Amino acid sequence: MIHSIISVLISLASLQSMPVTTAKTQVPLEKKFDFWVGKWNAVWKNADGTTGRATNEITKILNNKVIRENFQVKDDKNFKGFHGLSFSVYSAASKTWKQTWVDNQGAYLDFHGKFDGDKRIFERKFTGASGKIKGKVIMQRMVFYNIKPNSFDWDWEMSLDEGKTWKLNWRIKYTRAK
Repeated sequence: MIHSIISVLISLASLQSMPVTTAKTQVPLEKKFDFWVGKWNAVWKNADGTTGRATNEITKILNNKVIRENFQVKDDKNFKGFHGLSFSVYSAASKTWKQTWVDNQGAYLDFHGKFDGDKRIFERKFTGASGKIKGKVIMQRMVFYNIKPNSFDWDWEMSLDEGKTWKLNWRIKYTRAK
C-alpha cells in the first residue's frame, strides 16, 4: 500500500516538472513548410469565369533537407500543359528559406522566404527587362495562408511600389488529395 502511494506521489511530482503546452505550438523555422508535404489538388477561378485544376505533389528529398514541388495543370485552357518544379531549402547558416522555381515555359525564379503571422511567404525582387515594366523594380510573392492539415490558400501577387501595395494575380485553393 505504501509502495502504491509513493508511486502516485512520484508520478504527480514528475507531472509538475513537465512543461505546459499551448494549443498553438511554435513550429521550428526549419519546419515551417512541412505542412505542404503531400499530394494536393489545386483549384482556381480564371478571369473568364472558367475553373482551372492542377495537382501538386510535394516531397522531402536529400535527407529531408529539401522540399521538392511538382505542379502540373490538368484542366485549364489558359495554362494547358503547364508544368513546374520548385526546390525549397532552409539554410541553417543564414536562418532563411530559399526557393528556386523552374517550369516548361523557361522560367527560372529565385525567392527568399519570410513570415507574417501565420502566413508563409516566398518573395523576389527584380528589374523589368522589357515592355511596360522595363527598368521598373518589381516584386512578386507567393503567400501560403489559412493553413490547416488538409487545406490551405495560395496567392500569387505583384507589387510595383516596393511592396507598399500588392495586386492579386492568381489565387489557388489547395485540398489534400485522398
